Amino acid sequence: MLCEIASGAAGAHVIDSTGMAIAILDAFPVARGHSLVLPKAHRARVEEMGAAECAEVFELARRVAARVSAVHGDSLIAVHNGPRAGQEIPHAHVHIVPRSEGDGAGPIHSMFGGPHSRAPDAELAAELGAIRAA
Repeated sequence: MLCEIASGAAGAHVIDSTGMAIAILDAFPVARGHSLVLPKAHRARVEEMGAAECAEVFELARRVAARVSAVHGDSLIAVHNGPRAGQEIPHAHVHIVPRSEGDGAGPIHSMFGGPHSRAPDAELAAELGAIRAA
């Protein structure tokens, strides 16, 4: 569905757009003002975007977040990058979700059964090496 919206083949409530990105209101909002920013070209994951495209998507997300914050206050800005990360639609997109006290969501660590203890430096060093080598 996001590909059809991005290409103009399907309707949406468009907040703003650029040459490579479009921002829309989520048709299934979890909160009033819930918005999505996505590349116009099909990209299943963030890392499939080129540098200029990625910069344009996230710059548009920054501008939309400012507008949403002006209306609703604080917001969560999130990307679910792949199915195991909770991505339901295989088209990269940034969620901007207004937050309010008592909305049932919490800080990032609470989403993963937190609080979490500090990782040992040896574990962090090993992880750092693996990521840098990839």
